[in-house]
Amino acid sequence: MPGTVLLLAASPLGRGRLVDAASVLPVLAAVPPSVLSGADTANVVELADPLEPQAVLTRLRAAAAAPGPLTVYVAGELRLDRRQRLPHLALARTTPATVRYTALPWHWFRDELRLRPAGATTLFLDLHADADTWRALCEPPVPGRPFPLDCGRDAAVYGRVAPPPSRRGVAAPAYMKALATLLRSGRRLPDEELHQRTLARIAPEGVGADLVLAQRGPLPGDPHAAVTAAVRAGRHAEADALAARLEQAAGLAHGTVSEEALHWSEVRADLAMLAGDAARSCRAWMALAGTRLAAGQPADAPAVEAAVDRAHHQWGLVDDPVRVRELGVQLVELRSRVPGRREGAVEHVRRRLRVVQGRGAMPAGHVRTDPPQGATTMP
Repeated sequence: MPGTVLLLAASPLGRGRLVDAASVLPVLAAVPPSVLSGADTANVVELADPLEPQAVLTRLRAAAAAPGPLTVYVAGELRLDRRQRLPHLALARTTPATVRYTALPWHWFRDELRLRPAGATTLFLDLHADADTWRALCEPPVPGRPFPLDCGRDAAVYGRVAPPPSRRGVAAPAYMKALATLLRSGRRLPDEELHQRTLARIAPEGVGADLVLAQRGPLPGDPHAAVTAAVRAGRHAEADALAARLEQAAGLAHGTVSEEALHWSEVRADLAMLAGDAARSCRAWMALAGTRLAAGQPADAPAVEAAVDRAHHQWGLVDDPVRVRELGVQLVELRSRVPGRREGAVEHVRRRLRVVQGRGAMPAGHVRTDPPQGATTMP
């Protein structure tokens, strides 16, 4: 099966940028697609200093939906938004004051990769952080809170995050250039060996202060792989039953509102979507949002926004008038508390409810089904 490769190099234009990310693309572009992907053949998508986060999201979503192995190469710089202090990949128009609106939220990577088969996704990252972001990345881990650059437990992640430069000037993506140079030999080494050889090449440049990223893919026996296998075989009821048992076990071990238990609740909501049961998926996402809110999580927390956004998306696919009304009334109340990143979400629900009450259900294809992205994990 052919592979897919996404090459993304992004940094703000003009003064203040930390790294000339796009300078690595000519080196990567000289590598044969099959070597970039590790597959016999591959489709390559290249994004050089993109302007809009939604445009990057569209390409990322398409790459994540492609069958076969996916390899993502990202070079760029990280900034925190001032409102939620979440890491974003800075794009061409990003400034310190506009991070939330002009940069790519890092958790979108996790969101879009969550439905991919276990072990089919690899990311190589060469990132530079400003001082504020670097401090956030170096904070001691908090139990139950994912690492800020988490890409999901089913993806392998290798690379480094460089600290702020000690002097003025624009850095080079040294890790990614060394990686590309190794790949240009024409032989694709195992990912972990490739990563270690790349680190060895840039060690003389004084990268000892870097934050090294090395997350292997899922190991054999991982329950996520078992759930994924059942879904791919069309055994949706079996997949949900397994996820339900894992959800119960996580609740007993860590508490019913722990991230471990809520993770499996999210998996079950996604499983309902994959089984074609939009109403059940919508109901599950709304219940998840309610649980997180009742546990004290703020309305603009990524996981809360994600749950409501996905409930809204699934509700838009329901065409039975009775279920549209039943779920829509609950969604209006929830949307009033969690409006999300896009304007008009509450009015969108109310408008469709008025149509349903007046003339029957609005066809599912006529509703907005592309809500903002949030945090979730699915095998």
